[in-house]
Amino acid sequence: MHLGRMTTLLLLSILTACAAEPPPVAPAAPPPPTAAPVATAPPPQAAPPPPVEPTPEEKKKSEEARQLKEDRAKWEAQDAAEVSRWTPEMHDEAKALAEKAFPSGKAAIQTAMKGKHRAAGDAERDKYRHPAETLEFFGFKPTMTVLDIGPGEGWYTALLAPALAKSGQYVATTNDPNGPADLRATFYGQRFKAFLDRSPEIYGKAQTIVVDPKAPKIGKEAAFDLVVIMRGVHGMKNNGTMDVWLEEIHRSLKPGGVLGIEEHRAAAGADPAESAKKGYVPEKWLIEQVEGAGFKLAGKSEINANPKDTKDYPEGVWTLSPTFRLGDKDREKYAAIGESDRMTLKFVKTTSKPAGK
Repeated sequence: MHLGRMTTLLLLSILTACAAEPPPVAPAAPPPPTAAPVATAPPPQAAPPPPVEPTPEEKKKSEEARQLKEDRAKWEAQDAAEVSRWTPEMHDEAKALAEKAFPSGKAAIQTAMKGKHRAAGDAERDKYRHPAETLEFFGFKPTMTVLDIGPGEGWYTALLAPALAKSGQYVATTNDPNGPADLRATFYGQRFKAFLDRSPEIYGKAQTIVVDPKAPKIGKEAAFDLVVIMRGVHGMKNNGTMDVWLEEIHRSLKPGGVLGIEEHRAAAGADPAESAKKGYVPEKWLIEQVEGAGFKLAGKSEINANPKDTKDYPEGVWTLSPTFRLGDKDREKYAAIGESDRMTLKFVKTTSKPAGK
């Protein structure tokens, strides 16, 4: 019994000890495998907005700027060549020409036409422009005070200035050469100034009147015997300044003074607003405008007429010689036509303008 009791106690002790110990902790289950990160495409970028289409006005300004730059570069090359052409002997000849007295206006112009001072190519235009006959028709004399409206590159200046240097006076309107560089008017002013500066012997006595092309003002009262507008009326019409110019010219002419106009002639009955954009104006319309401003038509000449001119070119009158705006395209065809068909009109200033003008 004693042994059995001992055995029982031993078993109870073992069981109690086992019950007191915590059960073994089961090992933690391994974490589930993580999936490899999947590369995702970046969010789509918004397409860049299309470039803004320039407005018609912006396109026009851009084209005008491009053309001005091209014209300026061309002129600078021509001017450099012309300056280098002037030898000391040419300056001496120019001085002698300016000091010469002439018996008549026609003799003066014919002598000037032979001068070496004229720019390269100018003499080639004589057969189209008939300067001696044209100015004789206007009544030109070497003793006159003459105003040249818009002389351009100086084609007529090279004839009138030496013809008037001894006994008369040559005056020309011009644009401001000191204006904004991006204005075509400034370029024209600079070009004409350079032309005059090239030969002080011939042009030193010439005078200029700077005008605003949008609001022209001559600022002279009964000062001129003769005012000439050589192929410039279409520009006045395009700029809306025709009436202002005629008023200023009327005021600046002496009583009985002459306004001589040579102008590209549009087809009869053409709309002047449209034809002027192509460089032409109708003759009947022009006569009405000038007579309405206080002048009387004193004569018409066909000395500068050209029946070959069809007046229907893609670039207007500038398609023809001497501009040839189309370049080499059909150049021989247009060269064969010659320069434009032109009216040559002589007006005399009346004592007063019609009522309401």
